[in-house]
Amino acid sequence: MGPEATILLMSRILRATPAADDADHVPLLVESNTRVPSRIRHLIERTGPDPTPILVAMAQRLHAAGAEALAMPCNTAHGYLPAVAAAVPIPFLDMVSLTATKAAAGAPPGPIGVLASPAVEITGLYERAFAAHGRGTIHPENRDALLAAIRAVKAGREEEALAPLRAASEELAAAGAAAGVIACSEFSLVAARIGGPLPLVDGMDVLTEACVDFAFDRPSRCRPTLAGPVA
Repeated sequence: MGPEATILLMSRILRATPAADDADHVPLLVESNTRVPSRIRHLIERTGPDPTPILVAMAQRLHAAGAEALAMPCNTAHGYLPAVAAAVPIPFLDMVSLTATKAAAGAPPGPIGVLASPAVEITGLYERAFAAHGRGTIHPENRDALLAAIRAVKAGREEEALAPLRAASEELAAAGAAAGVIACSEFSLVAARIGGPLPLVDGMDVLTEACVDFAFDRPSRCRPTLAGPVA
């Protein structure tokens, strides 16, 4: 959600796995469902259907296929996480909680800037996650520019996303952010080229670490929060 973000997570897991042969890699069960209703239309425009039933069905199919934990490379969709996690008896690696934990631990005192879909701001996902660590958050003011950047990446026009993302990062730094988080999987696709003065933690990298750590049954470098019941 979308398909490029799914592929990006898979590729980062591949690169992060200490493997000498095919059999050393993390087995992945992937449902790249391009028919999940738009989270933007449901949360921002209030015109689209609720994605929850389809997300729940996806989680249940993956569990039935043998998945031992679930991960979802879409920050906005974590707004539906409580219902999805409650529908399966396996842990869910919560990218939002994981990212907030890592960013809060590594940043100097001060609020954390959030580069995300306006839907993430509306749902308060990162506000709640950072509040658990005693941190406030700052979002860029130009929501329309962020939405345009997301749509540009989804359409394969990544270069168009760079200028608004750089401007947003500079705005957050000027507003006093101690660090920033890449909290949109489309932005993760161009994260290495954003640049600017603000140190950034990419939520996709954090989720990658958690997936590999879970697969190898080792303590996570970012102490992942596991949502939902543990089998």
